[in-house]
Parts: sequence; structure tokens; C-alpha cells
Amino acid sequence: MRIVFLIVVMLLSPLTQAEPLVIAHRGASGYLPEHTLEAYRMAIEQGADYIEPDLVVTRDNILVARHDIYLSTTTNVAEIYPERKRTLEGREDWFVHDFTLAELRQLRARQPFEGRSTEHDDRYRIPTFSEVLDLIKAVRGDRIIGVYPELKAPGLFQAAGHDVASLLLAELKVHGITSDIFIQCFEAEALRRLDNLTDLPLVMLVMPRSRDNLAEPNIPLAEIAEFADGVGAMKYLLMDKTGQSSGFVQQAKSLGLFVHAWTFRDDQLPPLINSGEEELLLFLKLGIDGFFTDFPDTGVSAVQTFSRAPER
Repeated sequence: MRIVFLIVVMLLSPLTQAEPLVIAHRGASGYLPEHTLEAYRMAIEQGADYIEPDLVVTRDNILVARHDIYLSTTTNVAEIYPERKRTLEGREDWFVHDFTLAELRQLRARQPFEGRSTEHDDRYRIPTFSEVLDLIKAVRGDRIIGVYPELKAPGLFQAAGHDVASLLLAELKVHGITSDIFIQCFEAEALRRLDNLTDLPLVMLVMPRSRDNLAEPNIPLAEIAEFADGVGAMKYLLMDKTGQSSGFVQQAKSLGLFVHAWTFRDDQLPPLINSGEEELLLFLKLGIDGFFTDFPDTGVSAVQTFSRAPER
């Protein structure tokens, strides 16, 4: 699979390459509680190319969309199940795989980011991955809307008896999804295993090796190219403090890896940057193939502006 993908990448020229992808990070999470059908729907309406559901698993082995394995920061779980709190890996919280889907249905989502609107708190429920896929089919119309699932903590769930990779592939098979999808993960072993199970494109998520070494990814790009098709990179890996390219994008592409950068937020801008679109344009000029954003409408606007730029 990796060799075939590399050949395709090498055949693409800058003139034929598709526009950078706008990936709705947890849905339109800048506006609505993240990982809800309502947030995904808004993202699609705002023009996102892909929606990103992070996937965790319930006690009865059903994939649901949550960013974390715990529930306190994004739901009203403390009010509904106060007695179900426990400690896991040093954190005292409520954990998804301690609850059945029926129990999780009693919860409602909340906005976890300080400063964002809480107007929609306690309105929307936690969706299953199957419901997310059904939503895409129901609302996309003539557009192609992709799905970009992330497997969260697959090693932890495997140890607890849940094979999330197999659950994901089974769900995709049920829904007949064979294209317009990327599968991402922070755990290399999970992607290595998936590489032997599927031809779907795999994305290794990376971050800087340390706070003192922002230019080097925590996993070498050459190693990633052995089992993945692309890299989802924390944006600070791509540009140095002076605003110049770090060379990361060029190195990744020389290895046949596409680059999707994360995460862009209108309400968390770097110093001296005045808008989310301004920030995105700096990174689009580096040659990234897509980006994750909490504000898909800003992302769409930035891509349109970039596409019209005469110097492109």
C-alpha cells in the first residue's frame, strides 16, 4: 500500500494537486459542543471537506465520539453518575469504557473551552460512530464529505479487552465506506497493525520531541513512511519562531507523505497574528495538504483566499 501511494504522490505536480483540505476538528467545535451531531452538521454546512470524530469505546463495545477516554470535561457526567467516578492512570474521573451506550445516552455534551459559548450546553447527546456516518450520508447532497476518524488510546482499550481497530474497520464495512477517509492515531503500533489489515490511508499524528526541540517530531518521518501515508503534524513543527519554514513539509513530501497540520483556532492566535485566516495563510504557503480547524468557516475562507493569490 505504501509503495503505490508513494508513486501517486510523485506523479502529482503542484499544478494538479487538489486544494488543501479543510478538516473540521471535532466538528465545528469553536461554535458548538465538540463531537456532537450538531457540531458535525454545522461543519458540513460551513463547507468542511472532512469531519473528524475521535473514537473511544463503550463497555458494550460500541464506538462513540469523544476526544478523551474520560467524560468530566465535555459532559454533565458528574451530575448524572456521581458515584461512578474512579481513578485510572493517575486521573480521577469518569471513563467511557465503564459505561454502556444506554448509560451514555443519559449524558449531554458541554463546551470544554474557556471563553467559548456555553449556550448549547446540556442539549446534545454523545453520538455513535455509526450515527456520524449516517449523518454524512444524509446531509452531504452532491458534495463529497469525508470522514477522518482518530483512534484514541487504542493500547489502553486493547488492554481492557476492546479491539478498537477491528471495530472501526467493521463499522466502515457495514456502511460501505472505501474512499474519502483517513484513519489517524498517535500510537504507531496501532497504525502498523492497521497497515496489515487495510489499504485505507493512514495518518501518523506527531508533535515536537520536546519543548526545547520544536523542530524535531517525536517519531522520525522516515520511520513513519514505512507504515503510514501521511503525517498529522502539530503546526509548531512546520515553522520556526521567525515565521520561516522549518523544512518539515518538504522532508515529509520527499518521503511520499502528505502533511495535515493541527490545530487552528480563531480564539487562540499566536502573537502578532490578527485573525485565524491570516495564520492559516502563512501555513498554506508552506505547502500543507490540509489542516484541522475548530472554525471550518474560517478554514474555507482561507483556502479560497489562498487559491486566488497570484503568487501561488
